Amino acid sequence: MADDVLIEKAHGVAILTMNRPEQLNAMNHQLMTELHDGVMRACADDEVGCIVITGAGTRAFSAGGDIHEQREDDRQRAQADLDERAALRARASYEISACPKPTIGMINGLAYGGAAVLASSLDMRVGCEHASFRFLAAAYGRINSTWTLPNQVGWPIAKELLFSARVVEAEEAQRIGLLNHRVPCDQLREKTMWLATMIAKNKRESVMGVKALLLEDMGRRLEEQWANERGYTTNVIRGARAEAAFPEFIARKGRPLR
Repeated sequence: MADDVLIEKAHGVAILTMNRPEQLNAMNHQLMTELHDGVMRACADDEVGCIVITGAGTRAFSAGGDIHEQREDDRQRAQADLDERAALRARASYEISACPKPTIGMINGLAYGGAAVLASSLDMRVGCEHASFRFLAAAYGRINSTWTLPNQVGWPIAKELLFSARVVEAEEAQRIGLLNHRVPCDQLREKTMWLATMIAKNKRESVMGVKALLLEDMGRRLEEQWANERGYTTNVIRGARAEAAFPEFIARKGRPLR
């Protein structure tokens, strides 16, 4: 069985590739576990100064959470088990974001739903002309990205994107700060590695110190923002189950929209 996350190192940069291209790199439990573990290993690796996360293939960074797996989990697992798995996924997402080393999303296609959450939790994003984002939670009866997106694009834009769940194409994403750089698709890796290796060559303790101070100096600590969202979605409004959240996707049996 192929690894769900491929890891390579080059010039002080760890590149983690979500590797389920036939499923548009949908983020199932195994992929998220491997991604979290890979980031944590890169954080502990003295040879690594910057971490890049991307998706396999040319269509998607990731289509988001694996709805088929979520649906089966809803059917087969008790609520307490579902809550525990959700808590583990959420904690993994937070720990990737709070990684002490700089992180870059290499956005090679669409980043929807949970993948938009992941992308917006990273320090920077470099995208190709086909990159697009969609923060879908409100359309699916869920809540997320309240602790990630405002830190990237500011409150007014974050509110618009979270309330509307509309698509953000690459040109707009760059204009609002969701993409640091936008390049032709055939230049995406080169541009991302240009930035990542430049970061990795700098003094490690200085770069990590800058990131730590930036996180501490936000109006509320990142972990407090994350914990506030987790508490609300666990105790006030619980996220919709897969059957209720994704009826159109299930009706077309996961086939992509034409």
